[in-house]
Amino acid sequence: MAGGSTVSPEIFGDDGFDNVGHFDAELYDPIARSFTTTGSMSSARTWHTATLLPNGNVLVTGGFDQGQPKPTRPQPEGSAELYNPATGSFAPAGTMGIARAAHTATLLPNGKVLIAGGGTAGGFGWPFLGQGIAESEVYDAATNSFSATGAMGTPRYAHTATLLPNGKVLIVGGFSTANLGTYTENVLLTAELYDLATGAFTPTGSLGTARGGHTATLLANGKVLVAGGLISLNFAGVSFASTAELYDPATGAFTPTGNMTADTEEHTATLLPDGRVLIVGGASASQGTLASAEIYDPATGSFTATDSMTTPRSAQTATLLPDGTVLVAGGNIAGGHHGIGVTDPTGTAEVFKVLP
Repeated sequence: MAGGSTVSPEIFGDDGFDNVGHFDAELYDPIARSFTTTGSMSSARTWHTATLLPNGNVLVTGGFDQGQPKPTRPQPEGSAELYNPATGSFAPAGTMGIARAAHTATLLPNGKVLIAGGGTAGGFGWPFLGQGIAESEVYDAATNSFSATGAMGTPRYAHTATLLPNGKVLIVGGFSTANLGTYTENVLLTAELYDLATGAFTPTGSLGTARGGHTATLLANGKVLVAGGLISLNFAGVSFASTAELYDPATGAFTPTGNMTADTEEHTATLLPDGRVLIVGGASASQGTLASAEIYDPATGSFTATDSMTTPRSAQTATLLPDGTVLVAGGNIAGGHHGIGVTDPTGTAEVFKVLP
């Protein structure tokens, strides 16, 4: 989902137990509080990215396809396309050098987009997305093409990528691989920085807790809040984190901050206009799919519960709208861990508002 003053938020595709991609797209009107269909993508996608460009177009990259003909499992896409809000249509946007899904796409200060990491195998459910990718590439809207840039020190997917005030991109955690046969995953402690000037990644401080499927939010003070995530998975069970950490670009170190009220992954984290962070939903090992929400206050370093959603959901999207409200849309409403429990996608949406 992308949003901003130049284009209304868009929702592209969705997700299911088999990681099957979809073609459809919709537009949300915050005035009418309603969704309308818009042009369809040329490729079916899920676990893709959507990035609002400076020219108002939206870049959609990668993801898993629809796995046709059945019973072929979905495969990662190398294609990309541009959504033009003026015409309501999608057009080709070049092809990535590597097909990938569950990767990140970060708008850089020069207007280009950094594509980093990703998984390579679909159809097994989260987090079994195959071998992670270390190689990265950059999309240039001027040439409508991708070009290779530096490789990360560690292959990873389901990580986070956050543009820092100094122009570097912070890459945190994720999985390097997950093995369905042994029912285990390699969750990562490491973090790295991408430097636009050199096109290279360098290591930075490590997390206190290895995690993937977490969130990372740039705070007004320049620090990054890293919250939740899957921390272990094996035949004995699955564990999610209620812990959170702060990354300080000045020191390159992570330090603990307050704990969330629930262990969760595949939740959303949205920076509110007042500088606090809204944490919504997600999957909990102890409570199933969550309807609860909480707010992190950087001034106190603590989380407090706030009003719950009307529908439990995980793997949803959350977009800050121009009026300061947060649109929470879609997701999985089934109980249990996404990809391990039964999934049930929802087309519902709701809006969160901070009351005076």
